[in-house]
Amino acid sequence: MTTDRHGHRMTDTGAEALEHYEQALDDLLFFRPEVAGHAQAVLTAAPRSVMGQVLAAYLGVLGTEEKDTAAARKAFGRFRTGFDEAAATPRERMHLAAAAAWLDGDLHGAGRILDDLNIAHPRDALALFAGHQHDFLTGDAARLRERIGGALGAWSRDDRHHGPLLGMYAFGLEETGHYERAEEAGLAALAQHPHDVWSIHGVAHTYEMRGRFGDGIRFLDDRSREWSAGTFLTVHTWWHYALYALERGDTARVLEIYDSAIHHESSAPVAMELLDAAALLWRLHLAGDDQSTRWGRLADAWESRQDGAHYAFNDVHAVMAYVGAGRLAQAERLVRDRQSWVSEAAPGVTNRAMTAEIGLPVCRALIAFGRQEYARAADLLLPLRHRLHTFGGSHAQRDAVQRTLVESALRAGRAELARTLLSARIQLRPVCPYNWSAQARLEEQLGRADRAAAARERAAAQASGRG
Repeated sequence: MTTDRHGHRMTDTGAEALEHYEQALDDLLFFRPEVAGHAQAVLTAAPRSVMGQVLAAYLGVLGTEEKDTAAARKAFGRFRTGFDEAAATPRERMHLAAAAAWLDGDLHGAGRILDDLNIAHPRDALALFAGHQHDFLTGDAARLRERIGGALGAWSRDDRHHGPLLGMYAFGLEETGHYERAEEAGLAALAQHPHDVWSIHGVAHTYEMRGRFGDGIRFLDDRSREWSAGTFLTVHTWWHYALYALERGDTARVLEIYDSAIHHESSAPVAMELLDAAALLWRLHLAGDDQSTRWGRLADAWESRQDGAHYAFNDVHAVMAYVGAGRLAQAERLVRDRQSWVSEAAPGVTNRAMTAEIGLPVCRALIAFGRQEYARAADLLLPLRHRLHTFGGSHAQRDAVQRTLVESALRAGRAELARTLLSARIQLRPVCPYNWSAQARLEEQLGRADRAAAARERAAAQASGRG
């Protein structure tokens, strides 16, 4: 039996398949698209390779693509039907159980198994990567940090994969508010591997959360050769760049980036890239800058996917596109479909709760916002503002929904609510032009209300005097 570079036994995996597996794992950790080819090469060389089958299963779920997951579930089921799991190692059996749970839609069950696997085998890079992505997709910031932090002590700094793990840790630190430590960890990871795009991504998040937009632009400009083309994170990193430009008021640059890198005629309808496009245009929409042509193309792309219920976070961004394009009937049709699915889905499917508790209320709020029913939008979003993380994504991604709540409160004339929301945002992120712009609009609104109240008092006094 062969062993991998960390001494883990690899059942039914010969030397040729192992070489492809190690390359696939390296590609995965550095977010290279070549991972798909090398993962397939593992199974071509060794169709019964347990870890080759597990790797293929994880690749089927990590992109949150319903059709990819269905295909992976079918292939994995065929493998398990003819495989005696007693022949696998305990580590491999844990991987098989985690992959099976995830493919069946039980993300939390998969996460618990990966927790145990990471404790028993802290030098299993695939388990750590899968667990890290799982924590991101379920919005579990504490696990996002602790899963990697708990394993790093078992890794030598000389190991090639120590850097990517440090980059994962940087993202976990950022999502739990340790911005300076996250920047430090991310830069240390990049000192080991300058082309590590997940580490670049983690550092970019720290600048976003601290309002250091100029520093973020300079950071990405200095490393553009490493991230701006040919990686799974290329579009998403351009999205971060566009957010910096948006906060600096450079709408022309935002649209230039959108058209050249985020969504254009040659863009594939990939969920994770379409949601970046929707989230960026939605921020412009909230600012009163309606991009009807771009919205129309984006809504067409979402519609072409013909998605069923799979990941509520994706559904919300599809609804953003439909509302932005003025296709409210299409948005409402998606909501009706998901409501029917929730009533029939098995309780163990994680997306059922994500959809029922977060996805559907947010989608309804977006539709209400599109109908200019701002009070209803605020009422739908307010109870969710401390629970939005439970349907996945990062703080930066979910901020599009949080801003929708602020805008709804402002436009509904709910001054007390708007004041509370903006105060919380400003205390956390004092360097954020959006926060101060919204505060100025609130103060103008309050000033108008005060002037109107004073006018009413004068009129009443005059009327009383005449009486």
